[in-house]
Amino acid sequence: MISAFFIFNQKGEVLISRLFRQDLKRSISDVFRIQVISNPDVRSPIITLGSTSFFHVRINNVYVVGVTKCNASAALVFEFLYRFITISRSYFSKLDEESVKNNFVLIYELLDEIIDFGFPQNSEIDTLKMYITTESIKSEMAVREDSSKITIQATGATSWRRSDVKYRKNEAFVDVIETVNLLMSKEGAVLRADVDGQILMRAYLSGTPECKFGLNDKLVLQKRGNEATKSDDAVELDDCQFHQCVRLGKFDSDRSISFIPPDGEFELMRYRSTSNINLPFRLQTHVTEPSKSRVEYTIHLRANFDPKLNANNVLLRIPTPLNTTGVQAKVGVGKAKYVPGENVIVWKIPRLQGAQECTLTAEADLAATTHRQAWSRPPIQVDFSVVMFTASGLLVRFLKVFEKSGYQSVKWVRYLSKANGSYQIRVS
Repeated sequence: MISAFFIFNQKGEVLISRLFRQDLKRSISDVFRIQVISNPDVRSPIITLGSTSFFHVRINNVYVVGVTKCNASAALVFEFLYRFITISRSYFSKLDEESVKNNFVLIYELLDEIIDFGFPQNSEIDTLKMYITTESIKSEMAVREDSSKITIQATGATSWRRSDVKYRKNEAFVDVIETVNLLMSKEGAVLRADVDGQILMRAYLSGTPECKFGLNDKLVLQKRGNEATKSDDAVELDDCQFHQCVRLGKFDSDRSISFIPPDGEFELMRYRSTSNINLPFRLQTHVTEPSKSRVEYTIHLRANFDPKLNANNVLLRIPTPLNTTGVQAKVGVGKAKYVPGENVIVWKIPRLQGAQECTLTAEADLAATTHRQAWSRPPIQVDFSVVMFTASGLLVRFLKVFEKSGYQSVKWVRYLSKANGSYQIRVS
């Protein structure tokens, strides 16, 4: 896969250097420093020079770089780089130049464990923390006991979990988090609507429990043409990705997710949905320019979810022309103010009940210009978070925990739909 791994600072100095194959020399780092770090015009995270490809991720004030001379999978290389960043954060919280210099011995230890001859190996954080530790030196007897546990976990069927985990109270928390992406035309037609979702789980369960997790009865995966039966209320998921603990055979047969969970917090599943999206908000816009010196706005917002639910931190960013000098805005709910530095009217609603409607009316005063350019009318952006609502319609039917000791566990399921700059409506 990759032939070399580097970490550079902003000046192009090499902080970490590891060669995995003999097809590259250490001087290849100078090529990256000259061609990428010293070149402000480079924006692509992948640079190919001759037969050598550089994959880099810039985080804080360092560059994390993978180098290869073969036709490696770009997605796999970036997955490894981001996985390395996640592991580093779990050890020393923040990955920057200072933390790399302070923990360079630890980083070399991690690299020796998670990658071998350029191919990723065990990258489970819980397993790595058992035998790569920054704690004080343990006694010889404790080291022997830990070594036996490490051998069992590293070579066993469940390398992501120890068998001796114990909790006084056994609990499992499931969060279904969806990010709604929308682009709506000024006539109200949906041009693009999709959902990026993830199921996060926090498992505080004793022993080695078997968990079974059921989703909607009407669940369609990766629908192609007429292969699947069309249904207006079916939940269609594309691009499903699962944690390595999931038994995929069970999911293919009965749409249930069966697994032995890692201890603590982890991402169980990631998915995407592009059909039958339930839009949480509808926006009607009416923007007119009665004269060259004034623009009038009427923005009508309606919450499309159940009245028993509430949306929190609803924020609308309504664009104004570049030559705006001032705005007078009136709202029935929340607060609205003009932000001249960003040329937007920001309408903040701390809490909005389902099925509730509210309206903003505003007048923007424009400065006279010698050469008047046509206003491009950028779309209105809506940010929000709605608890116990899923735009895709995905629901957790059940969550069962089986353990040989037969203890009782408490299960919690929470849903959250949100948008952060990805929910856009064009202005009419």
